[in-house]
Amino acid sequence: MDPKAAPLVTNLKMNPQELCSRFNGVIGFPVTPFNDDHSLDLDGHRENVRYMLEQPMCALVAAGGTGELYSLDPDEVRQVVESTIEVTAGRVPVIAGVGFAGGLAKRLARQAADSGADGVLAFPPYYPNAEMDGLVDYYSEIADASGLGVLVYSRDWAHYTPAQAERLAEIPNVVAWKDGSADIRRYQMIRERLGDKLHWVGGAGDDMVPGYYGIGVRAYTSSISAVAPKLSIKLHELGVAQATDELNQLVTEYVVPLYALRTKRKGYEVSAMKTMLNMLGLRGGVVRPPLVEVTEAEQEDLKEILEGWRRAGFLDR
Repeated sequence: MDPKAAPLVTNLKMNPQELCSRFNGVIGFPVTPFNDDHSLDLDGHRENVRYMLEQPMCALVAAGGTGELYSLDPDEVRQVVESTIEVTAGRVPVIAGVGFAGGLAKRLARQAADSGADGVLAFPPYYPNAEMDGLVDYYSEIADASGLGVLVYSRDWAHYTPAQAERLAEIPNVVAWKDGSADIRRYQMIRERLGDKLHWVGGAGDDMVPGYYGIGVRAYTSSISAVAPKLSIKLHELGVAQATDELNQLVTEYVVPLYALRTKRKGYEVSAMKTMLNMLGLRGGVVRPPLVEVTEAEQEDLKEILEGWRRAGFLDR
């Protein structure tokens, strides 16, 4: 389906159940481009989102992890979310990143709803290893403040047991689970316990598509979609078709080299994507501290990866 041919409907304001029905395919994660002085480059962001929408994303996350949520102030988050909604114009759902702590998370959740977002991606609170009762309150307040569908993002220290996940699934408006731990065994156990109580999203990386789709997940969040959305879509299509050999070959040749480079320094999961966008003539810009820029030597490695994607037909630039 050509997303550009979809009807333009502003401010979808989907109910949580409708939002879940759209989670089949690639959930795109645009970066948040900054100018050299670290100010927001909203025109650049709009250009990047238009580029991503040349392929059939099933949703976009504004100001997520790849979008450096943790470096944005609340007003900047609002601007990023609103500019994403402006460009998508109802063609795909827009999910806003929220997190940090109780008061700020509630503010961001309420702001997301007021801006016209269709759902929120709830990051774990900044306070690590909180008691489960407190975590239930944290996610409940996000759900109450937004009134939108909530995707629980299990990442960093927030690795929940099946029983803990079940408690979170009982919160009204918690509709989906985004795994960011890459622990397939744990994910299987959680899914087995909760069944269809939640919608399941693979969220640890494009390189995990074979594992996620092998256990029945049919939606995943892709940072590669910011740079080579055609490659992200192809990974999804092969995963759905269970074309195991072709999928594994694609991941080995075109995804693993990028993820290997991204492990070299902390924060490269963002820095590398921004560098690649800059190389394509799009608007990656710089990263904000505490993230660091990609070294000159590793920029050469990224150029080789891009050239491989171009030869394979995953880039038109």
